[in-house]
Amino acid sequence: MGIQGSEPRNNYLSKEESFMYDREKSFPMEDTCNEARIEFTENGGLVNLVSRRGLIIKLSRSGAVITMTTKFQLPRNFYLDIVSARLPMIGCLTQRVYPNDVVEARFLRMLSDKDLQRIFVYSTHRNHQGRTLDIYS
Repeated sequence: MGIQGSEPRNNYLSKEESFMYDREKSFPMEDTCNEARIEFTENGGLVNLVSRRGLIIKLSRSGAVITMTTKFQLPRNFYLDIVSARLPMIGCLTQRVYPNDVVEARFLRMLSDKDLQRIFVYSTHRNHQGRTLDIYS
């Protein structure tokens, strides 16, 4: 009876969490091409800080799609550094890891318009070639 009683609660919480992320998807993903680095802790007796490089191919205020080799166990939580735009340590949650080495991640905080603009200025994607950085705002 204890196992059956706890099962609906777990499903309820999972549905609520899923609903929360589904509501946030109102921010459209925009194509981009920025260098990225993810950092996470690996626990193998000692806690090691591990860093992997990748490429951000889509970005919104609340998430990113990153291409990288996923031949390792990617943790649920990690930090994303956008190297070219000098935006360090953006907290992320792994949403999905696809078999073609694509990782979909959600940010723990939404990016500001200023940060988003800075990322697009340093993007090498052809859609962002004419963007300039406004240093006065």
